[in-house]
Amino acid sequence: MVVSMQLNWNPLKYQSSIGTRVAVRTPRYPRISCSAVKPLRAYKITLLPGDGIGPEVISVAKNSLLLTASIEGIKFEFNEMPVGGAALDLTGVPLPEETLSAAKASDAVLLGAIGGYKWDSNEKHLKPETGLLQLRAGLNVFANLRPATVLPQLVDASTLKKEVAEGVDLMVVRELTGGIYFGKPRGFGTSENGEEIGFNTEVYATHEIDRIAHVAFKTARKRRGKLCSVDKANVLEVVTASMLWRKRVSEIASEYPDVELSRMYVDNAAMQLIRNPKQFDTIVTNNIFGDILSDEASMITGSIGMLPSASLGISGPGLFEPIHGSAPDIAGQDKANPLATVLSAAMLLRYGLGEPKAAEMIETAVYDTLDRGYRTGDIYSQGQKLVGCKEMGKRVLESLEGKFAATPA
Repeated sequence: MVVSMQLNWNPLKYQSSIGTRVAVRTPRYPRISCSAVKPLRAYKITLLPGDGIGPEVISVAKNSLLLTASIEGIKFEFNEMPVGGAALDLTGVPLPEETLSAAKASDAVLLGAIGGYKWDSNEKHLKPETGLLQLRAGLNVFANLRPATVLPQLVDASTLKKEVAEGVDLMVVRELTGGIYFGKPRGFGTSENGEEIGFNTEVYATHEIDRIAHVAFKTARKRRGKLCSVDKANVLEVVTASMLWRKRVSEIASEYPDVELSRMYVDNAAMQLIRNPKQFDTIVTNNIFGDILSDEASMITGSIGMLPSASLGISGPGLFEPIHGSAPDIAGQDKANPLATVLSAAMLLRYGLGEPKAAEMIETAVYDTLDRGYRTGDIYSQGQKLVGCKEMGKRVLESLEGKFAATPA
């Protein structure tokens, strides 16, 4: 039986002290058809637009989720909350308790971007980025998955030679809630000779290494079966975790005989990512090395504006976000590339909600939009169609509707 439905969207909005909750029934698209009536799968999504270009790219991603939901028989309830600089201006702290509580109560969290010049001179506990670290710790999302894939449509956008960049498809699995970003003691002090010093502590417990290693081995098993563990065990001794890291990952490898484990020092890994990136399948590394290497890997693809990420814990909601920053220099100018956030929404569907079909729909729509030649400024080349953030979003929706919204019988 084919059922055709005329859908009109009238969102219900509820005002709270610092956020807006929207109970979404269906999106604002004129006609959707489905082959059968399916029970609605209902999910609560916390949206954290944040700062800079964050609100612009989150708006595009939200629209993509809405249309996908209407096609797939999914119901979303969105709860928009402040974080980062926006929260500082509104509440005086970068992560209000109400925001963290809303995130914990949701099924998944979608973040735009955090930070900006306006707050650069703030004390550390009042910097927007502190809110992000607090959010990750509060959600206990310790595993950060950052894919870096050179799409055929964008191979010429890479700064590497085509023969080097073409076919690159790797995943960086980064430990997210330990290491030098969270280790104590940290701060400022005075040396024995009276000089001012600054210090941080790189520290990992066995359980922190073990759990990220298991995630990495399972991820590699689902890909091409190769895992490279990156550390600096030739210099950093056990007090700074690299030797312990290598020891634990090597021991856990025995539980995954079908995965080929290799090891690489971080300086060599940084060089090899540029020299021969196709040698990598899955990379697992600590917090600071993963931060650096995943940003390096992103540029192989042509633009940091194309890459999504997923941050997952053992239980509770995952955190999904583009890996680019807030880009305050182009904020509000309709120049941002929203595709990394749209693809983060796809990761939210796949990893956060267990909706792989819906995730694939969004990914296919993004690839189709690129196939049709639409480009924002960061990935533009001569002969393509230069568009802004809003227009790119409209073209993704156009691809979604054209490929997946069935024609009425």
